[in-house]
Amino acid sequence: MAVRTFFRWDHHPVTNMRERVRQELLADTRLVEAVVDAVHEQVPAYTALDGSRFPEVRAIAAWANDRLLDHWVTGGAVDAADLRRFRGIAAARAADGRPLQAVLRAYRVAAAVLADEVAARAPQLSAKDAFALTRLLLTAMDTLSEEMTAAYADTSQRLTGDRDRALQLLLDDLIAGRHASLGALTDRASRLGIQLPERYCLLVAEPLDTTPQDGGATDLSLHTSTALLKALGADRDRRETSLATTHASRAVLLLPTTATDALPGVLRGHGWRGCVISGESLDRVAVAHRLAAGALDSAPPHAHHPDRVLTDADAHVLALLAGHPVASPDRIGRIVLGPLVDRAQHHLLEALTAYIDTGSANAAARELHLHPQSVRYRLRRVRDMTARDPRDPWQRLTLDIGRTIALGARNG
Repeated sequence: MAVRTFFRWDHHPVTNMRERVRQELLADTRLVEAVVDAVHEQVPAYTALDGSRFPEVRAIAAWANDRLLDHWVTGGAVDAADLRRFRGIAAARAADGRPLQAVLRAYRVAAAVLADEVAARAPQLSAKDAFALTRLLLTAMDTLSEEMTAAYADTSQRLTGDRDRALQLLLDDLIAGRHASLGALTDRASRLGIQLPERYCLLVAEPLDTTPQDGGATDLSLHTSTALLKALGADRDRRETSLATTHASRAVLLLPTTATDALPGVLRGHGWRGCVISGESLDRVAVAHRLAAGALDSAPPHAHHPDRVLTDADAHVLALLAGHPVASPDRIGRIVLGPLVDRAQHHLLEALTAYIDTGSANAAARELHLHPQSVRYRLRRVRDMTARDPRDPWQRLTLDIGRTIALGARNG
């Protein structure tokens, strides 16, 4: 292999050691992984980063390593094209709410890893080569910090100025899992002058008739989602802010849990059906959206009732039946049965089991040696405590799955 020799402006040849080291490092995928691992371990915002974001982190690390090593070999410096790329990265981080301080720290950590890897590859590196690398990294960090700070601020200001669009983007990023941490989410919400509900429900809703009129795709406008917010009274000024966006034929709303009681009536009035998830933390909105969307995809027609929307329990049961459970089976049992899993409510779970197994209150009463009215009373208590009517075919199925899990756990 021919070895290149480069000359800087002062006419001193740059050692061919740099080129050898550059080629070895770029050919070794462990360099990028070392950078990503270090950033993941040392920068808290990246420690909490959703796993789907790491391919992007790897791609940026590979590109930055390539550019810096090339500048080291040729005696160059970060140029205008490099800065455009860094500004674009900063703008993207501002849009997805990752704190600027964390982003810049990630670059400092990456620079230290690169320096260590160069030293490990070339223990006999001359002082001149080592000083050139140090000077390059320090200068690059100073330049890109200034450029990225400006780009980050510009993007943040632009997003804040177009508040409606910024709020929609915030929910889009939440349901896509593009937030590094609750801290980053809180910072972004603060810049927009809002406070997100600590206890929230995520509603995914769609028209009962989803057949396109012209044979093409049915897409909803944002206006449709905001109309639902207004119907729910969730768009009024209040301490906590509701958000709305659309995904193809579905509206997605992030609401305070106080809005859940009004949901069935509002959806019924619009000719819609939906699934509402309220049991996930704010940093797991993406999980909530996946559950709700999956429930609407797979729920049989008789699961939808005009006076109710699908809930966490329906969504978890459907995910379990599809072989893609988001939670452990014992947690699904608790989500479906609620207080019925407590030993103090064993008599209610016993009545539910007898009713499901025999098919009627009278038959269950005979099996339990109770008066039929006693069984019916207990079944009403089951309905009140679980918000599920054992007489409804779909709700009876979810209760059956829940009690099967619960009894299995007890017997186990």
